[in-house]
Amino acid sequence: MTIKHHELAGVDLNLLVALDALLTERSVTRAAGHVGIGQSAMSSSLARLRKLLGDELLTRAPEGMHLTPRAMALVEPVRAVLRQFQGIVLREDTFDPATMEHTFTIALPGSVESYLVPPLLALLRREAPGVRLTLRALDYGTVLSELDADLIDFGIGVITEGQAHHKLRALYRFGYLCLFNADLLGVPAPLSLDDYLRFPHIMTSMTGTDRGLVDVALAAIGRRRRLVATTPRFTTVAFHVQAAPVIATMIDELATSFAAQLGLTTSPVPVPLDEFTYSMIWHASYDNDPAHRWLRGVLVRLGREAMRENADAAP
Repeated sequence: MTIKHHELAGVDLNLLVALDALLTERSVTRAAGHVGIGQSAMSSSLARLRKLLGDELLTRAPEGMHLTPRAMALVEPVRAVLRQFQGIVLREDTFDPATMEHTFTIALPGSVESYLVPPLLALLRREAPGVRLTLRALDYGTVLSELDADLIDFGIGVITEGQAHHKLRALYRFGYLCLFNADLLGVPAPLSLDDYLRFPHIMTSMTGTDRGLVDVALAAIGRRRRLVATTPRFTTVAFHVQAAPVIATMIDELATSFAAQLGLTTSPVPVPLDEFTYSMIWHASYDNDPAHRWLRGVLVRLGREAMRENADAAP
């Protein structure tokens, strides 16, 4: 497409910044605070944008401001243009993680946080002490819309696909182990299938469902287990296992770590379970952002180290 320089010369490109803030915040007051200008100045920008684009953009409703259909269609292209422009004007050769001041918001499950965040924090303290993390629970139903709304920088979990404007990269591959208190169960490792089914189980479930991948695998061979509890908190399961004669089936790395800390026992799961992969997903418009690209590299590096350690520890 030919760039119409003469026509664009009459447009205040600062309006793009105001438009992105208005589309993101859906409030003149919040958009003004986001940009760092007064409310009256943002109101003036909104009026100019409405005239320029021939659309109301934001309309009032009892519960607040709503985006018009035209405004909703502008969210992605406007944000993409601003990010590309930012990559041009902010010189990448001046980027230094050691002096960077930045906050990354990451949505991830508790199991991933327990395993990933400790080494990540240690690395950040060494290499980028000005970086801060805001960690949120991953909701698989909303992670894509949260990326699109710029509410999060990354989603990390068992994510297999996004939309055309999302990027996805594998980080970790995991398997499963049983975790139990051998003294309370009175059986050693490895557990037989009969022992595995003879004792009750505790399961982690973010949704409260009492049927997981173990139950699916058991059903395939005509067997079933007995659940006595479900919990959404991965980090508490080991303490339940330590205190009661129950079995938990969990990510192998977490099981190994909990066993070492609490004097528990691990065992291979006596029913076939497929390995799974944790991936990170981000918005494609951040591809050339130097800080974002740096943290992606850090996460990939930690993933490679984790998988190398897994391979070294395998029997």
